[in-house]
Amino acid sequence: MSWNAETSDKPAAPADGPANMAPEGEIESNWNEVVDNFDDMGLKAELLRGIYSYGFERPSAIQQRAIVPCTKGRDVIAQAQSGTGKTATFSVSVLQRIDTTRPECQALILAPTRELATQSLDVLENLGQYMDVKTMGCIGGTRVQDDMAKLEQGVQVIVGTPGRVFHMINSGALDVSNLGVFVLDEADEMLSFGFTDQIYDIFQTLPKDVQVILISATMPDDVLEVTKRFMRDPIRILVKKEQLTLEGIRQFYVDVGKEDWKLETLSDIWKTITISQAVIFCNTRRKVDWLTEQLRARGHQVSCTHGDMTQDERNMIMKEFRAGSTRVLITTDLLARGIDVQQVSLVINFDLPSNRENYLHRIGRSGRFGRKGVAINFVAEDDVRRLKELEEFYQTQIDEMPKNVADFL
Repeated sequence: MSWNAETSDKPAAPADGPANMAPEGEIESNWNEVVDNFDDMGLKAELLRGIYSYGFERPSAIQQRAIVPCTKGRDVIAQAQSGTGKTATFSVSVLQRIDTTRPECQALILAPTRELATQSLDVLENLGQYMDVKTMGCIGGTRVQDDMAKLEQGVQVIVGTPGRVFHMINSGALDVSNLGVFVLDEADEMLSFGFTDQIYDIFQTLPKDVQVILISATMPDDVLEVTKRFMRDPIRILVKKEQLTLEGIRQFYVDVGKEDWKLETLSDIWKTITISQAVIFCNTRRKVDWLTEQLRARGHQVSCTHGDMTQDERNMIMKEFRAGSTRVLITTDLLARGIDVQQVSLVINFDLPSNRENYLHRIGRSGRFGRKGVAINFVAEDDVRRLKELEEFYQTQIDEMPKNVADFL
């Protein structure tokens, strides 16, 4: 497939028409069809059964707009806030398009991290539990031979990370000649520096008529520009930038003065609030290890995860955190995107993110699906300018943390 595909023989989109998106905010779109219940989307009966068994009752705003064009085979760029059901959007769409009588690989979903790929696979398998779809995760940190053996048995949907997937394609273990759907989750990161070459290499192996679906909570202009090189007349469902700040999540900052005073500030906050679960973000793996060690020495039960750990270690830590056996998780931006732990009510940015898009992804770990959440940002003297940049970029106001912050949790 050409990376510079310009034309399409796909059906034209409906006439342009902006649609208001409630409750998550306002949407700009060149697709004006809104389907407010799953029964009217033309989905397979066994897929509908999986949707309702999974606990969904009514589609979210992004699902009301994006599922139908995806199932019609259109290229789609879908952007919506964290916690609004993007994973289910592409999972339902992929499952609808799979022909379960054909054994070959028909859909490929790529995610930037192993954790996100594993979580997306879990959602996909739950939604498709009545469909007899053969799925697999294809991620680094696992035995290559095991992946090859599973591929030999026949797999229809793969959810993976770029490095391992390309290895499987390049080695001949994964045949993508019959692929119909290609999904990039967290597409802005996947199309940014560091992943672009891998995505390009994979893309070059795909059929020229493959459907491309891009999903993310943030879609910077430079990434949208890149999409013109490999998407054909895409449906665009984009949240306006001023609507990106998450409803229901209160954002505060704490002026810690010096960098060295952050730890004492965190200890003080700990004494004043009771939390169900919290995620603390640091910018480096070294800082994660240091903070974990310091807090444990003070008698706090915390866990941590970052990219230097083995996949088995990361899986175990996430399993314990999801189960609630650990209440505080310290991590890098490895977990900023897409990791859904329902009970998280507090996010602390021990370090402000170096990438402003990641701010939205980080604070989106709290307040999932409309629940209340709080984000607290530690601001040292060197961070004041960056905080102002975040306020301007998201057109939001981040207030100084009040003494009664516990009332917001």
